[in-house]
Amino acid sequence: MKITDIALGTVSIPLITPFKTSLRTVDRIQDLVVRVTLDTGETGYGEAPPTAVITGETLPSMEAAIRDYLAPAVLGLDPSDRDALFARLDRAMAKNTSAKAALDIAIHDAAARAMGLPLFRFLGQKAPEQVRAELETDLTISVNPPETMAADTRAAVARGFTILKVKVGKGGAEDVKRVRAVRQAAGENTVLRIDANQGWTPEEAVRTISMIEDAGLNIELVEQPVSCHDFKGMQYVTAHTKTPILADESVFTPEDAARIIEEHGADWINIKLMKTGGIYPAEKICDMAERAGVKCMMGCMLESAISVSGGAHLAAARSVVGLCDLDGPSLCAENPYEGGPVYREEKIFLPETPGIGFTRVPVDFVSVL
Repeated sequence: MKITDIALGTVSIPLITPFKTSLRTVDRIQDLVVRVTLDTGETGYGEAPPTAVITGETLPSMEAAIRDYLAPAVLGLDPSDRDALFARLDRAMAKNTSAKAALDIAIHDAAARAMGLPLFRFLGQKAPEQVRAELETDLTISVNPPETMAADTRAAVARGFTILKVKVGKGGAEDVKRVRAVRQAAGENTVLRIDANQGWTPEEAVRTISMIEDAGLNIELVEQPVSCHDFKGMQYVTAHTKTPILADESVFTPEDAARIIEEHGADWINIKLMKTGGIYPAEKICDMAERAGVKCMMGCMLESAISVSGGAHLAAARSVVGLCDLDGPSLCAENPYEGGPVYREEKIFLPETPGIGFTRVPVDFVSVL
């Protein structure tokens, strides 16, 4: 089988509530969607959000990257020869990880469909009975005044979510108030994770996390407390706090993951396909983490069900992924697609249909070649 066509389109989906972090505020998803067609007739779909503040990419830049560099590099190749194909994709262009991820996910979807396998079984290294077809995700509570975050927390708990990711990073003492308000609203049985999105200095991170620990607010982990470039700062925070530290924006590549592991810059690693450049390089990080005994989270950015589902299939296939932050579809006010994984509040159910499982993607596609 060979790749015969690559087409692009866009999707726009409103969010239930504005998504707010220490880096940005967004009220709707506006993502690039990729369709890959094989000579056998199968099609696969991928997606990428323009997250300029993290990956440096915009919609126009991703479109240009795929049209001018990435698509020409893989057209005519056999998607089942993954080593050769993704080496070509990697060499075609430096960085541009989200554009690469969108194409990578679509290629994996098409290849799995051609094999007649769900993507999580196509990728799986485990025996069929050990593969997880059901996942549990957290839900993000955006950074806001404490009373607003408490109200959002009560709404999330009412929806059935038992794990919440609380956005902080706007200021030490005020962040403690935010976490306390969320804990009081959530109750003691709800798992809380906090995410500073690079918002603290190393010293501020240690002070803030220590205050949260001393207050007995029972936090499962702290995600990316300092700047993504500050590997020494990550190492400092990890060494001076009791709560596990999760590296997110500091880990794009397998080389980043190796550095975090070797320097103990974090306890755990958050894998996001939009940072790694897709499923294939994400598997390399999984391999590395597994050898080192480091737990991974499968995360997402502001993505709809297409690319989030690619991450869900990889999470189901790999035992090293013990945590999921795949709430993109749960943040959306609507789902325009048919088929694919079922997102039922905190639960994600993966179908046994081939590929990622989508049967209808209502996007106006235009071929790039």
